[in-house]
Amino acid sequence: MGFNCGIVGLPNVGKSTLFNALTENTNAAAENYPFCTIEPNIGRVAINDKRISELSKLNNPKQTTPTFVEFVDIAGLVKGASKGEGLGNQFLGNIREVDAICHVLRCFENNDITHVNNEINPINDAEIIETELMLADLESLVKRLPSIEKKSKTGDKIANKQLSIIKIIIENLEAGKPAREILFNKDEDNIVSSLNLLSTKPVLYIANVDEDSATSGNNFSKNLTNYGKEKSIQTITLSAKLESEIALIKDKNERKEFLNILNLTESGLEKLAVAGYSLLNLITFFTAGPKEVRAWTIKNGTNAKEAARKIHEDFYRGFIAAETISYNEYISSGGEQIAKEKGLIRTEGKDYNVIDGDIMLFRFNI
Repeated sequence: MGFNCGIVGLPNVGKSTLFNALTENTNAAAENYPFCTIEPNIGRVAINDKRISELSKLNNPKQTTPTFVEFVDIAGLVKGASKGEGLGNQFLGNIREVDAICHVLRCFENNDITHVNNEINPINDAEIIETELMLADLESLVKRLPSIEKKSKTGDKIANKQLSIIKIIIENLEAGKPAREILFNKDEDNIVSSLNLLSTKPVLYIANVDEDSATSGNNFSKNLTNYGKEKSIQTITLSAKLESEIALIKDKNERKEFLNILNLTESGLEKLAVAGYSLLNLITFFTAGPKEVRAWTIKNGTNAKEAARKIHEDFYRGFIAAETISYNEYISSGGEQIAKEKGLIRTEGKDYNVIDGDIMLFRFNI
């Protein structure tokens, strides 16, 4: 399983068009009117990782299973969503369930496609949604204050810590600073996470440009990129319309040739996958053998025992050790057998921090 990312934005910015392209289906109705996406559309998309293809060539498995990214196409919201305007309440509820926010911003002009605010200004659009998320957080925290203050007065140490942190967050939100930009220590971060605030979620800007600007961007996307850098938010530039055309090409070689003609080195899916992994600090490890070659997604810094749990709870409970080799060593050796003969396969304990690309075989006993 990969990461879970909500595709959000104002109405008519290309959210559903992008979703359709990435999942290669037309279930989301990409119509030219606000709120065409009323129920969140969910799609799981395989990550195109070249490493799993190379591992499959060496092992010739019965099954190859990539890791996935889950995209959730969430209904467009408007200014005032935190007060229930448009489909605001539904939007805010859906966005709480995702791990990260892919914020689609319109960076193209087209008189046939209406803009909810009647002007193309991606920075202003980004600020509108950020403001709505902060206002929703502010309302949520203010409602919690009385009960936490009551507990705090009884001498409850946990409530005292919660109260202190909530007051800091409220102060920053009122000053226009989202919760993700506030620095806390590790213990405080755990308390912040328990609050499930919208403005703590990592954000990625997607500059949706016209087809002619897909390669190098335009003034709208460049201004948005600079704005994002100021806020430590990455921006990727793509054309949702063009991605829809690419998605129709089913043959991989033909698709690659089409990308070359457009001077594009990768599709929008590949851009989002790389950016999403970076955004959520994710890495991939592999299991490889004649039955299956499989990719697994974990957080960077996950130890071997926790990684084993991704496969099965029994692997975690009965963990003994993890036979481990790096991807490069495995490939250069031509597979497991020669790697063993060279002494390249290491035995790692439960506290070993898994490295991106590790190929692992878990030993356990229940």
